[in-house]
Amino acid sequence: MAYPSETFGENVFSLSRLAETLPKPVFARFIQQVQGRTTLDKDTADAVAHAVKVWAMNHGATHFTHWFQPQTGTTAEKHDSFLTLRNVTTNGVEEVRPLDIFSGSQLLQSEPDASSFPNGGMRSTFEARGYTIWDTTSPMFLRNAAHGTQVLYIPSVFISYNGEALDEKTTLLRSSEAISNATVRLLHLLGETHVKRAYTTLGTEQEFFLVDRQLYNLRPDLRMCGRAIFGAPPPKHQQLEDHYFGQMPSRVLAAISEAELELAKLGVPIKTRHNEVAPNQFEVAPIFEEASVAVDHNLLVMETLHQVAHRHKLKVLFHEKPFNGVNGSGKHCNWSISTADGENLLEPTAHPEENMRFVLVLVATLDAVHRHGGLLRAAIASAGNEHRLGANEAPPSIVSAFLGDQLTEVLNSIEEGRSIRVEPPKRKGIKVGGTVLDLQVRTLPTIARDLTDRNRTSAFAFTGNKFEFRAVGSKQSPSFPMVLLNAAVAQSLNELTDDLTKQMGSRTVPSKDDIRAVLKIWIKRSKPIRFEGNGYSQDWIAEAEARGLPHIRTCPEAFAQLLDPSHSKALVTQGVLTQEELHSRYHILMEKYCKDMLIEANTMHAIATQGILPAVFAYRKELAESLVAQKAIGVDAAAAPEKSVLDKSSELTVAFQKEVGVLAKTIEEITSAEPLEGAKIAAAKLFTLLRSLGDKANDIENLVGDKYWPYPKFPELLF
Repeated sequence: MAYPSETFGENVFSLSRLAETLPKPVFARFIQQVQGRTTLDKDTADAVAHAVKVWAMNHGATHFTHWFQPQTGTTAEKHDSFLTLRNVTTNGVEEVRPLDIFSGSQLLQSEPDASSFPNGGMRSTFEARGYTIWDTTSPMFLRNAAHGTQVLYIPSVFISYNGEALDEKTTLLRSSEAISNATVRLLHLLGETHVKRAYTTLGTEQEFFLVDRQLYNLRPDLRMCGRAIFGAPPPKHQQLEDHYFGQMPSRVLAAISEAELELAKLGVPIKTRHNEVAPNQFEVAPIFEEASVAVDHNLLVMETLHQVAHRHKLKVLFHEKPFNGVNGSGKHCNWSISTADGENLLEPTAHPEENMRFVLVLVATLDAVHRHGGLLRAAIASAGNEHRLGANEAPPSIVSAFLGDQLTEVLNSIEEGRSIRVEPPKRKGIKVGGTVLDLQVRTLPTIARDLTDRNRTSAFAFTGNKFEFRAVGSKQSPSFPMVLLNAAVAQSLNELTDDLTKQMGSRTVPSKDDIRAVLKIWIKRSKPIRFEGNGYSQDWIAEAEARGLPHIRTCPEAFAQLLDPSHSKALVTQGVLTQEELHSRYHILMEKYCKDMLIEANTMHAIATQGILPAVFAYRKELAESLVAQKAIGVDAAAAPEKSVLDKSSELTVAFQKEVGVLAKTIEEITSAEPLEGAKIAAAKLFTLLRSLGDKANDIENLVGDKYWPYPKFPELLF
């Protein structure tokens, strides 16, 4: 046993470890490079490579790998051995000797095949060269390999031969730089010239399901698609609301605890774990970190949970909606902006109406979400997330922002040029005094109250001192949503700074009147994005459209937002993505959506023809034989109970078989089309067809006897 603080980061090659092994001048040059003040020279790279090799091999490492994030939603790695053979001459005799070598050039870059990863047409088969380049802002670490050995992981970016970003991380680092520059520019205008750098913080709440691996192996849809494309809901699931925050099953707790220990050694700060709302659904959440490192750590969380669950004979499901009828899984991305000194710029303080810096950053963020709601909708679009959005505590596809009563009043007072109103208590028995709740029980202390309530139907909700982007899907890498959000906010911060500069005229620092004058315009302009009510209501759909907010229903519509000039300009002018990279990502997303839908369609067709229909035919045969036997002994077959079941099965089977035929034709239509057109056909026809087939399969499942049904049912999978 050890204290968590003693275990934390023991497999990470941290800056403190590097400082212990490098001469002070070399370490100082390296820090300058990390801070972007100089480029990394060969001597420094060689020194770092030697230091990390010694540390890694002393801990059992035999290989190293550049660990990167291609546009697949997961990570990639190629292991290279430290072992090298060199010709050595001894006493005039030449021989081959084995040596353990790791040079600075090997640390700095590697060369994977760029045409084999999603590239959106940037790389052809005959243009295969690509590069992975060490990301010095994210620490190297060790992970277990076979037989007690370790592999040294080097976080990296992935670019093409011509320098285009082929990964998720390059653009994230660009967006982080853009928002840092924009934030520092605003703060300098406000007189805070000591601030040299700002960064976005991110905390990712990771939801997932855990199911028995043997049962998982018996469900082709779970194995192929990550979700149950058919399955009748059990009589009891989440309706008693007894699973959320309940006691974890011992098998699950053992698996998650083991995963947490491995993650702690990797420097991933998991803070909470708990049961989620649906049966067999769980969540882990980390402490906030700088966004680029937080993304690395979230991907490590997913990979580690997958590996540890396997050892416990469990299977982790990250799909956004693995089981219809119960809650889906999200990845709530808690986002804020901080200075290099660790000061949260979205901390409202006790009197937010007097904290003009906070209000400026808040309003710039709201403006970005208002202007680029379509872009954020593209960030969360996927074949899996389309099943989740709009129900069971998941936000709808209409992007809106929630602030809560108090911050709404702060903005309204500035817009209307008046003082803050003190609202009376809304609920009897609870006295609200500032941010304190008096529970009227002498044995209970008064408690601090956040400035805002929480709204689970809001896609982008302010929760105390950060925004929670709730609409991100559980299987997604958080990188792309953060890239688009960062770029949008950076644009608004820059334009807000421009307006303040014009307003203040010859003054060196804007006055409160200058700030309020500009804020009044910006608050009014972004007001349509603010919504405090029920995002699930039909009234909200009509109201949102009346406000001019985009209601984007399908993935192809969402992906098209990337190419809309009103959005693409923000990305290009901030230096986050080039036009070519944007077009590349549009093609990749459309093609992936089309492939995901085709995989589901072909899986459903195979299950229908090879499993469901044979099962119902066998059941019908037994019913028919029973009727024949009864008729032979003089029983009125028309009055036999088997007759009504047989008639019902005929009705259901004919309807199901007919739609299976339609499915086969739709698959052929999509397969013969170009990927972009195929994606549009899939959205228009396949999505609803698969849902209809799933419902019909569920009706058959509820009719056919258990002994005939070839697949584990939801009661077994969820309990």
